[in-house]
Amino acid sequence: MSTDLTLALRLADAADAITTARFRAGDLVVRRKPDRTPVTDADVAVEDALREVLAETGDQVAGEERGGEVGAGRTWVVDPIDGTKNFLRGVPVWATLIALVVDGTPQVGVVSAPALGRRWWAAAGQGAFTRDAAGERRIAVSGVADLSDAYLSTTHLGSWVEHHSREAYLRLADACWENRAFGDFWQHCLVAEGAIDVAAEAVVNPWDVAPFQVLVREAGGRFSDLSGVDRFDGGNVLSTNGLLHDAALSLLAGEHAAADPDGHNGTATDGDGTNDTA
Repeated sequence: MSTDLTLALRLADAADAITTARFRAGDLVVRRKPDRTPVTDADVAVEDALREVLAETGDQVAGEERGGEVGAGRTWVVDPIDGTKNFLRGVPVWATLIALVVDGTPQVGVVSAPALGRRWWAAAGQGAFTRDAAGERRIAVSGVADLSDAYLSTTHLGSWVEHHSREAYLRLADACWENRAFGDFWQHCLVAEGAIDVAAEAVVNPWDVAPFQVLVREAGGRFSDLSGVDRFDGGNVLSTNGLLHDAALSLLAGEHAAADPDGHNGTATDGDGTNDTA
């Protein structure tokens, strides 16, 4: 295990200690940010704690709550709680996301969801792994080769209407065998472990998805924006088992491609990165 991955897992342990103590706490403090998305005292406490540890490395840090940019060299990208709306409502589907990005490419990714008893991690060239009640194991994407047999996860329809295309959303959903909206971090982790085959989001921030670029790739899948560019900072994202990627991209093209020749929509405004409802 690389030194960077070891550090990322240590950061996840520190985050879990804070989030589990504040989950369903009667005195949880919730406020709205200027964009009207919620933030809790736990979000801020986690990011501050991780930044304190990372200050010793000399690396840059970019986080949802305290800001920062991903530039040249080494940057740790942190989402202290992905799924804040779930967290504050007592829904156990939320996670801390940690990625090390080197010269624009994620090299280490850790996703820790303590309320689910789950953690996923990967490092470039070292494979992708998960840990749950059954123990630790290496993971891989599915072998489903036709969209008509595929299990799809997407996000709130309203985010597709606003940021991409309602018609594109429906084309993809109609082409697949089954679809659900697991949302946020979980759907990309499920792609990486082969439980579902395709996950698509019309609007994200870099900290919402940075770990998944390395996690999904190391599990054998593909990860790109909705125009097919391999990036985590394009404002939207598609993760698949690889076999279905081009077919999904084709269905998501059309109106969006004509309206936005650059293939991405800028940055998101939702603190959860998905515009999901609570």
